[in-house]
Amino acid sequence: MANRSLPITLTRAYSRTDFTALRAFVQRVPPATIARLYFSEDSDGNAPTAGWVSMYLRRMQADLVDLAIEHGSPVLADHLKASARAHGSARLTAVTLKMVEQAAALAVARPDAQHPVGMWFRPLVSLRLKGEGIRTLGDLVAFCNRRGGSWWRGVPRIGAGRARHIVAWLRQHEASIGERVIDDVELEDPLVAGDPVVVDGPRSALVPLERMTIGAALAGTNGANRSNAFPFIRARNDLDAVRAYLNRYRDQPKTLRVYTKELERFLLWAVAVRGKAMSALMVEDCEAYKDFLGLPSPSFVGPRAPRSSPRWRPFATDALTPESQRYATRALRAAFAWLVDVRYLAGNPWKAVNDPRVLKREASIRIDRALPADLWERARAFMDEACEPVGAKQWRIARALLLLMGESGLRREEAAGAMRARLAVSPHSIRVHTVWQLTVIGKRNRERTVPVSPATVSALRAHWRDRGEDFDDLRSSASLSLPLLAPLVVPSFRVAEARHANSDAPQGYSTQGVWRLVRWAMKGLLEGMDGLSEADRTVLHGASPHAFRHTFGTHAAADDVPIDVIQRALGHASMQTTSIYVQAEQRRMAHEFERFYASEPDANE
Repeated sequence: MANRSLPITLTRAYSRTDFTALRAFVQRVPPATIARLYFSEDSDGNAPTAGWVSMYLRRMQADLVDLAIEHGSPVLADHLKASARAHGSARLTAVTLKMVEQAAALAVARPDAQHPVGMWFRPLVSLRLKGEGIRTLGDLVAFCNRRGGSWWRGVPRIGAGRARHIVAWLRQHEASIGERVIDDVELEDPLVAGDPVVVDGPRSALVPLERMTIGAALAGTNGANRSNAFPFIRARNDLDAVRAYLNRYRDQPKTLRVYTKELERFLLWAVAVRGKAMSALMVEDCEAYKDFLGLPSPSFVGPRAPRSSPRWRPFATDALTPESQRYATRALRAAFAWLVDVRYLAGNPWKAVNDPRVLKREASIRIDRALPADLWERARAFMDEACEPVGAKQWRIARALLLLMGESGLRREEAAGAMRARLAVSPHSIRVHTVWQLTVIGKRNRERTVPVSPATVSALRAHWRDRGEDFDDLRSSASLSLPLLAPLVVPSFRVAEARHANSDAPQGYSTQGVWRLVRWAMKGLLEGMDGLSEADRTVLHGASPHAFRHTFGTHAAADDVPIDVIQRALGHASMQTTSIYVQAEQRRMAHEFERFYASEPDANE
């Protein structure tokens, strides 16, 4: 017993990434390359050096050789001992390393829910996961379960193929992780799923309009409210009629999306809850649906999910606001009125249904999200500095976008659709600092002209230089037809790739692309700006594209720009809406003077 050696134990367990790195090391891949491919920064943000990687992998190799000598076959042990005597340490080839790994299987760490993702995935993958708040394997499982089969769409540059490997690996190790990826997190790309689903009564699957087929009994072919007159549309049933109505808005994507949502909700409720065809509904049924809007049944409610996902539900919240309920009622009333006009329906039951009561609020828009003047100026200064390096092209795009919204009051749809041909020096500008003007198409298809600051034009020029285009070349019709803002790299999303591939000319940003760019910029400001207060961080963290439109309105009011001028620039239909910006500035002034007067001595003392 006294001469028996103790079993060898490891000071740490090695992960799959460690073994992959060691294989590369054995195959003489440079340590600097291994560091970049397989090792992440430490907790202090320090990148691993080539020297550290070399030392770490040599120590790991020695540990595994000791384990293989202890637990492996006699032939392998003799080979390793002979190699060590000849070279000072055992030299491994790809074949002997594989044998050592098999013999040292006990050294491999078992995945655990608390393990950081960097322990099991490559640095670039780990970095992207961490960017979405996914720091541990437990976080990753929860994220997949919460988002469903399209979870990877919320993580930049994690495609469907890589997502399938990650989910398969998580399921393979669910016993040691202690948490399970649920079954409806599909391994296939959810966009390929799209087979029609028959909705024919209670307990039917709930699917969006484009995948919906209604059973013959409830299709409305012979609905009680069908018109006997000659119809103006070729609609065999209620689903055909609804699609004919929505086709009117094919050139208005935002309106089409909203009306589709309201009509598919109503169709699903009529068939799956009420058990009646839409063309057979009476006033009492419409009143019942109005009540349903206030409290949808749990089967109709679920977290936001792609329309192709089995997790999709008609409602994302279990209680619509009174404003949303009123909007739904009016949208359905308008749709039914059109169906009566085209002689599909005999009458409109929604005409007898009152709108839900809505409390009229004094201020209907959230202008408190505007950036205060001091924060806006500091953010602009930071962006100017961030744009100086030659490679800072993304910052130059972000600066041009934020200035276009924050200095001209554009909505994100207007910024996305802004064209070079509609931007010119204002013929009325007579000052030293030239004012430009941009004509955009706003809400309700209304055209308006907004001012554009010299700083914005300068930012646009810098962005165009990055695109390899001449911003000031007004002789070329090709230049005039270009969007003011365009991505330099097409995002790796199927929709984006198709959109850019189907056009010879460069395409501008989508509205969703504008939103993502603003959020990228806010994250950069939060991480890079010094001296941010808690209030500053709160504003930047919650800033959406619309916050910069509010920033323009609030700052213009503070600088005493006449309210009617602000109204025209913002495109408000009512001056009462614009006056909210003036009231906000007056309220801020009152609060500031309250603090000022509070510091003065009381005259009665």
